Amino acid sequence: LHLLQVLLGRARLLWDLDFYENFLPDWASPGRAGEGLARYPTDATRDVIPIRCHSHNDYWRKVPLYDALHWGCTGVEADVWLLNEELYVGHNTASLTRKRTFRNLYVNPLVALIDTMNPNNTFGTTSRHGVFDEDPDQSLVLLVDFKTSGRETYRYVQKQISALREKDYLTYYDGEKIHKRAVTVVGTGNTPFDLVVNEGQRREIFFDAPLDQMWEPKRGHDTRTKEDDALYIAPTKLWGKSGGGQGNEGTDFVTSADDFNTTNSYYASVSFAKSIGFVWRGKLSHKQLEKIRAQIRGAKKRGLVVRYWDTPSWPINLRNYIWHTLMAEGADMLNGDDLKGMAVENW
Repeated sequence: LHLLQVLLGRARLLWDLDFYENFLPDWASPGRAGEGLARYPTDATRDVIPIRCHSHNDYWRKVPLYDALHWGCTGVEADVWLLNEELYVGHNTASLTRKRTFRNLYVNPLVALIDTMNPNNTFGTTSRHGVFDEDPDQSLVLLVDFKTSGRETYRYVQKQISALREKDYLTYYDGEKIHKRAVTVVGTGNTPFDLVVNEGQRREIFFDAPLDQMWEPKRGHDTRTKEDDALYIAPTKLWGKSGGGQGNEGTDFVTSADDFNTTNSYYASVSFAKSIGFVWRGKLSHKQLEKIRAQIRGAKKRGLVVRYWDTPSWPINLRNYIWHTLMAEGADMLNGDDLKGMAVENW
């Protein structure tokens, strides 16, 4: 009958797909049918699936923090500068503005969002929810890159995350075990490792440990072979004094990679470009793959989350190849600028 009506010009061949969208357009509007029935307290991140992606230089987004959450990223990054007793967020001092502060861009929005995800209602106490409705137990990693003096900046970061602390939204270590919460703060850049370690009874800032120092021999080998030595680059030779964007402040007392563990560190990170090197002919060499595997082995042994930053961003096929290879080899977090590109892949 439908086909006959189509032939007579009285009906469309395909059903009107817009019909459902236009059905009851005033549903749930004030004074209309369904008022108060269409929204849930946790709608802010409804249908967002958290994925293992880290929003590099997140403050460059059109909407910092929220763009990353929209795509499901479970890590965001903020570069902070301590100037005139305030923490400003930006890539360099020329990009700073009075209103773009650490509190305005990250701390306060996170408090508001997590408050929304944990409403006070008449149904009694519920479990703590993080920022993702689809996975309430997923903690969001807030990576804070200290750009100014680490010791001074550390105290100000501690002070400003108090808004999250007061609501019990911060992951912390109490001297015996880790208490996972909605937000996990990790310090990188000039973050002083010794100050992190000294916070023994209530540690709320964790360290971004050096992945290149996690190098671990193959299973069954107690020591490095000559072939292994050819793959290994000592951190001092790799970094020099600056750390190349990865912090080593306050690490003078460190005697081995075992000093970095889950009680004081979260990420184990390194610059892909400096540690692994240039990818010739669009494919990682055997030596490069073995180095990646050795670094990941060591980080996994210590329970740390593996993250490579400064991976190739172009051409796209090379970028995707590196991403897929790193994740297949056991990396835990993708670090990138293209949120959509990271979100649409299958990890």
